[in-house]
Amino acid sequence: MTPSPLTRLARLVTDTTYDQLPDATTRKATLHLLDTLGAGLAGAHSEETAIALSVLGGERGETPVWGTRERLTPRAAALVNGVSSHAYEVDDTGGCDHSGAVVVPAALAAVAAAPAPVSGARLLTAIVLGYDVGRRMLEAFGGYEAHNGAGWHSTGTCGPFGSAAAAAHVLGLTVRQTEAALGLASSGSAGLWAFVHDGAMTKRLHAGRAAESGLLAARMAAAGMTGPSAVFDDTWGGALATYAGAAAEPGALTAELGRNWKIMRSSLKPYASCRGTHSSVDALLAIMADHTLHADDIATVHVSMSPFLYGMCGGREATTLAAAQLSLPCALAAVITHGHAGLEAYVGDSRGGASSHAAMERVELEVDDAMPADGEPVVTVTSTDGRRWSLRVDEPSGSPGNPLTEAAVREKFRGLAARALPADRARVLEESVLGLAEAVDASALGASLTP
Repeated sequence: MTPSPLTRLARLVTDTTYDQLPDATTRKATLHLLDTLGAGLAGAHSEETAIALSVLGGERGETPVWGTRERLTPRAAALVNGVSSHAYEVDDTGGCDHSGAVVVPAALAAVAAAPAPVSGARLLTAIVLGYDVGRRMLEAFGGYEAHNGAGWHSTGTCGPFGSAAAAAHVLGLTVRQTEAALGLASSGSAGLWAFVHDGAMTKRLHAGRAAESGLLAARMAAAGMTGPSAVFDDTWGGALATYAGAAAEPGALTAELGRNWKIMRSSLKPYASCRGTHSSVDALLAIMADHTLHADDIATVHVSMSPFLYGMCGGREATTLAAAQLSLPCALAAVITHGHAGLEAYVGDSRGGASSHAAMERVELEVDDAMPADGEPVVTVTSTDGRRWSLRVDEPSGSPGNPLTEAAVREKFRGLAARALPADRARVLEESVLGLAEAVDASALGASLTP
């Protein structure tokens, strides 16, 4: 009898070993771990994290809250660290969607909760598995455009499955327990795109709740709680039938299982804005560099974009950080005003000044109904003397087809980590992550994550 998709996924989680993974996959997992820790350290003193700590700070434990001196229970730490990792929109994308901010906090919290030391190789394997299961869920839900276009925020809906897989591997669950963990994770699957209309903080919470939900599911399963065995079946109440309906692609759960590692299609972000803005930022930066344009030389920036991208990133609200980072006009205004779209262009007063508002007024958006949902925009810059250049960047910086170099990832980490850690401690953490595969006890990372 052919095993069910649930059983096949559970076996993947329980049976995969570090030695079975390609070197390129484990190295990419290492860089995504480093990138996520940088994002989490930078976000440790965000407003969202402060709120989360004000509520959960009483749940004292031994699991570090990154970038702070706080130590909480594993569950509470996973939630807070997940919020921190997504707080500044500099975490990775292209997984569940934001897999790093979900999988890594859950996996490290599972290390802290494990009854015996967890090796660095096991932790890296767990991260690969978490990315894999989380992305497979999104593809089974019909893919990014279909699932998110229906109003679901995939970081919140698909993320718990990824974090449950990672935690289950760290904790050494059996196949039956891992099946239960994935089934239990379905009850933590939630998240709506309603935040896009007012820049609410909900988006950050989705990552934290997804990390918490998966960790809790794995620990509950380890203790004997059962999950629904029909969670992936074509039946009333099943995850695919409920979340995706006719758009569901059940075959995506197991296609090329154990061969096509989904972390390889994830992106590392060079800019502190929604991934949907990155192609246009790349195009504007390239045009300005190629033609030696400065802010005063630009009359207009015209963007022809898909209806899907316009609905996600077409807003011009920059009052809140979350709204500004979802706004394509705001991202392009940052490039015009500051020459970049990094975090420093968004935090503090950088995004709200008169020059930024004036630059945003020069950005024109046009919806091209014929452009596919996943099509990249066409950016046209008109100079004050009437010259015009157009460019479309099909492989944005940081994407699998145009990846950041390891040196660039390390430089990004140092800049982000400096917001919470002294330089010497950040260097120790960086080297510890890059050498993690040889570590006997991965819990040593926790000590380097506190100031």
